[in-house]
Amino acid sequence: MLKSIRILLSIVASLDLEIWQMDVKTAFLNGSLDESIYMMQPEGFIEKGQVDKVCKLQKSIYGLKQASRSWNIRFDQAVKGFGFIQNPDEPCVYKRIKGDKLVFLILYVDDILLIGNDVGVLTSVKEWLAEQFDMKDLGEASFILGIQVIRDRKNRTIALSQASYIDKILSRFSMQDSKKGMLPFRHRIKLSKEQVPKNEHEEQFMSRVPYASAVGSLMYAMLCTRPDICFAVGIVSRFQSKPGPDHWTAVKHIFKYL
Repeated sequence: MLKSIRILLSIVASLDLEIWQMDVKTAFLNGSLDESIYMMQPEGFIEKGQVDKVCKLQKSIYGLKQASRSWNIRFDQAVKGFGFIQNPDEPCVYKRIKGDKLVFLILYVDDILLIGNDVGVLTSVKEWLAEQFDMKDLGEASFILGIQVIRDRKNRTIALSQASYIDKILSRFSMQDSKKGMLPFRHRIKLSKEQVPKNEHEEQFMSRVPYASAVGSLMYAMLCTRPDICFAVGIVSRFQSKPGPDHWTAVKHIFKYL
């Protein structure tokens, strides 16, 4: 998904295309059900004398294991009926070409990106979406999957930034006031599986350390916008089953670098 977004953003920058963003309100409620599903009556809506009865769902609701699939099928059928063609390699990406008018549509759960070379055509697609679903118009795209899109149309460049995301994870792991590091991994430091907790004190300390959560947070930044921490994150991710204090120190060193 991220690879496709990067490719399309490079096309947007190169050809100076428009890129708009929309959000589908209560997206999962649009899905239809192929099977019979029953649920307990909601509290406060039980009719007198009907306590032992259950409700049969007519539409998909949040919490069903098939809710996301039902929504995707509903959306897929709708956009294909409007002339869009699904990309065989990236099912979340659709395109529609009429003459010299080009429109790309990207769906990620309930977030939609519209990319095109004609404002009038994009407006018509946006209006059609609003007729099909309860939509929120977010205007020109500024954040995609929590990644800030910084655009310079004059110079035809687009940059991606996760500054706000990185600030949040630094605060979450109490590293916001730490001294800045120059490198993501310290020179001549070797980590191994033998560096597990050596005594009860270290075991108690590491039991309170959110090691896997911290590595996962770093990995998302690495995959999206920070390839410079790829090596360091790859090293510390090897020891998630039983990390020791030295492993945690290496993770904090990556945070300091960020």
